[in-house]
Amino acid sequence: MTQKEFLNIVMPFKDKVFRLAKRLLVSTEEAEDATQEVLLKLWKNKLKIAEYKNVEAFSMTMTKNYCFDKLKSKQSQNLKIVHSNYEEKNTPLQKQVELNDSVSWVAKIIEELPEQQKIIIQLRDIEDYDFDEIAKMLDMNNTAVRVALSRARKTIREKLTNTHSYGVK
Repeated sequence: MTQKEFLNIVMPFKDKVFRLAKRLLVSTEEAEDATQEVLLKLWKNKLKIAEYKNVEAFSMTMTKNYCFDKLKSKQSQNLKIVHSNYEEKNTPLQKQVELNDSVSWVAKIIEELPEQQKIIIQLRDIEDYDFDEIAKMLDMNNTAVRVALSRARKTIREKLTNTHSYGVK
């Protein structure tokens, strides 16, 4: 496999690899390192990746595993999950402040979710993977992915509703 062929396969999803790493590791530098590591591993195994049906799903699984290893290591004790990709232009300042506040609340709520639900929210709602791909990446069955996603969304919805209604029902 030539370098050009490799780049044609890998480049379309390298940003998704970075965003997943950023979601899990928080630090942009750590996410860049993780992305670089995953791409380097893919390059070293470039002859084998042609055998995979879905290189993107394989890469996302590699990213998830690499990030989990990083989080477990002593050097990553202080990392946390944050998502700040949301940005909207040409909105009134008040509306922009409200949107940023809501995004901050959602990020905080997602941070409190169980690890598996965090990843499923990231892969499904942010990266837009389908259930079969997520199930394969996480080595789960399709139904379990749907249930975890449903529970995560329900938790986010309830906590956000409580936040916006100031606890008054």
